[in-house]
Amino acid sequence: MTTMLTWQADGGHGLEGARLLLQPHGYRALGRMVRAEPGNDFTASYRLIVGEGGEIVRLSVTAATAERERHLTINRTDDGVWLLDTGSGGGSTRTDFAGAVDVDLEYSAMFNTLPIRRLNLHREAAEQTMPMVFVSLPDLGVRVVEQTYRTVSALDDATGHAVVEFRSEDFVAELVVDADGIVVTYPGIATRLLPGVTPAAG
Repeated sequence: MTTMLTWQADGGHGLEGARLLLQPHGYRALGRMVRAEPGNDFTASYRLIVGEGGEIVRLSVTAATAERERHLTINRTDDGVWLLDTGSGGGSTRTDFAGAVDVDLEYSAMFNTLPIRRLNLHREAAEQTMPMVFVSLPDLGVRVVEQTYRTVSALDDATGHAVVEFRSEDFVAELVVDADGIVVTYPGIATRLLPGVTPAAG
């Protein structure tokens, strides 16, 4: 199944759009983000490949501000080795990132789908704390953080939604996701727009 998704940033000063190709377990996403906030305006694009086991295979990100453009490519091999390439000509850097298998891209609603779908948290009640490769925007800094995902309510057939609590350091949010585990609302970050709905003025 291929679909187009759009999220509006809370406060109205940003958009994220993605073309998503869903497979039985893995998926591919091609997306772009725009943020227009005082002192933090940037644009970014990403190409994400997730394997059939739900783990990340490859992520390419380009981010640009008025001052400069940055590039980052992350590959994860079958034996858990991560390869990072910043496009600076120095080649790839190898690391195991403390056993992490997922990536979280700052400001993006798409990337929370990785652990939710991989662990089936939108359908079966569970809680999981895990290391996460966190990529910040627009500087494309990379670090490992600890994140926790907990099922608050499993998929409701009547609404087509589930609720999953997300915790990272002092930040906590209850994510509403659809039957595919894709974020519908992410308090403090973004809300998914329905086709034909005009974004509210921010």
